[in-house]
Amino acid sequence: MGSNLDLINDCDNFPYYDNDPTAYTKLVSSLYEFVVLGSRRPVGYVQPWVVEKMPWGKKWVVDHDKKRLFPYVEGLSPANFSEQTKVIDETLRTAKEKGAFKVLEKWRNELYAIHGPDQLVTMERSGSPLFGIVTYGVHLTAYVNTPDGMKIWVPKRAKGKTYGGLLDNTVAGGIAAGEKPFECIVREAAEEASFPEDLIRSAAKPCGTISYFSFRDKRAGGETDLLQPEVQFVYDMEVGEDVVPEPSDDEVEDFRLWTVGEVQEALSKRLFKPNCALYLLDFFIRHGILTLENEKDYVEIVSRLHRKLPFPTATGM
Repeated sequence: MGSNLDLINDCDNFPYYDNDPTAYTKLVSSLYEFVVLGSRRPVGYVQPWVVEKMPWGKKWVVDHDKKRLFPYVEGLSPANFSEQTKVIDETLRTAKEKGAFKVLEKWRNELYAIHGPDQLVTMERSGSPLFGIVTYGVHLTAYVNTPDGMKIWVPKRAKGKTYGGLLDNTVAGGIAAGEKPFECIVREAAEEASFPEDLIRSAAKPCGTISYFSFRDKRAGGETDLLQPEVQFVYDMEVGEDVVPEPSDDEVEDFRLWTVGEVQEALSKRLFKPNCALYLLDFFIRHGILTLENEKDYVEIVSRLHRKLPFPTATGM
């Protein structure tokens, strides 16, 4: 049976400098910095074996001495920001055609924004872990206050999906480039749980963000040890006992209405998708279920749910 801090460590597993300066420095010094025009800081980390396999072409500068790479364009003009997106897209499509990376086999035709530049630069979603950019998503927990106490709607992921068979948050999904977080949760709620739009707009409450930095494992699909820094926008939604989510796409097998104790037991048995465990810990903290009095690692857990990432993060989404 794992502890709540173990759940944090399962997901937020990129090392911290303070815990082991030598190991942290050795790892970071081995990674390539991904830079785009208009950003004063790197926007991602790239594993050296990715650098070796990627078909960069002539429109990239790959500096092996400084361990830095970027699409080469001149001048801070809107056209050149668009050119960066074009170069990135062409490179990923070539890599897909060559079969260079398994992760690109699940091409999504969905763009993620690269935050940091003064103007929008985007990347195919399936390629984002190859460049280690910060990705953004939304997670919603739907719950019911019953005479017997709080209960939470918990879906089980379809077996054919990544992290197949594990438990998830009620609704979750990635934010596409140009999409607002709340509009994303409206869309995902309809697609995954058949929640009507008017219910989400009237009842879903924003509750902040959580952030973490992960190494991807085999359950995520594709190559392992790709880098995944993430920021997730968190929502709660109290619903009546008459509101029952139903699968609307192929992401979820079913939903079950569980007591807090049942959810906590499943968490301790590692039955939830790793990042989903973090949202539930955050939910329990905000609702006074997980407290300083009943959790010895309370302060560490609260801190780790809001990791400061080493890359620029979104402003004004």
